[in-house]
Amino acid sequence: MKLNKPRFWDKTEFSIWPYFFLPLSGIINLFNILKFKFIKSKKFNIPIITVGNIYLGGTGKTPLCIEIFNILSSFNGNPGFVKKYYEKYEDENNLLKKKGNTFLDKKRSEAIQKLINNRNKIAILDDGLQDPSIKGDISIVCFSEKNWIGNGFIIPSGPLREKLSGLKRCTHMFIKGNRNERIETVAKKYNQNIEIFYTKYKPKNLEKISGKKIMAFTGIGDPDNFFKLLKDNNLEIIKTINFPDHYNFSKKDILKLKEDSEKLKAILLTTEKDYMRLSDDNKKHIDYLEIELIIDKKDKFINEIKKIHETF
Repeated sequence: MKLNKPRFWDKTEFSIWPYFFLPLSGIINLFNILKFKFIKSKKFNIPIITVGNIYLGGTGKTPLCIEIFNILSSFNGNPGFVKKYYEKYEDENNLLKKKGNTFLDKKRSEAIQKLINNRNKIAILDDGLQDPSIKGDISIVCFSEKNWIGNGFIIPSGPLREKLSGLKRCTHMFIKGNRNERIETVAKKYNQNIEIFYTKYKPKNLEKISGKKIMAFTGIGDPDNFFKLLKDNNLEIIKTINFPDHYNFSKKDILKLKEDSEKLKAILLTTEKDYMRLSDDNKKHIDYLEIELIIDKKDKFINEIKKIHETF
């Protein structure tokens, strides 16, 4: 059973709930400390671009990986995606496979070796920031400006996978949203040299859904971001429904969605990641929003990637 994230994770005002879970959070923090102290990093003979997050979910990590893939492909970098295999994340795996060569394994180092054996020249490591066994050449951490660090606690007391001191290991920080000097100031306290970029999403297939009544649903880490994107582009949203992250839609769920949309005389619309979890038959009755990731100061970022590519 998959659950939505606890509301107290993102509350900045005082709540008693995080303190009930502090012993577990302390154990996870200790595990992180020991992991990075005793596990040795392996250096590979190809460039590795690691993309991850500290805030759990909804930071735009996978769209950034796809955009990096597109950038590298534009100058014949011959990249491939690498991801640790988790059965419950099959939607992300299939989304990456749709975009390019994707290598999965229960050990990320083995997945990288598969990429090398396939003669791909650059590895884009999706969700590898907390894996000390891989030595990355560029390490990118993703955040959402809206959520930032939530209540600031480590899971399960809060939404953080590790303390913000993890920024010391990162070369770049990508923030989904508007420029925020407060966030930048905090980040620079931990890592003065970290390069900060901002991103936003731009819909690509508006002509297909504009002028129609829309019933939108999703099961992603930050559903409000998806719904806001639709409303910001003046789409007629009749109803919104959010499910837990990586939710596997049952036949009953889809039937209810179809029945409700027919009553409202609306089309069903979801995200591309959610669409990947639908059966082929259900895909015929549901549309998804295609998005393009817009990177502020993109030329600067491209030049930094080129430097890594040219050194190998």
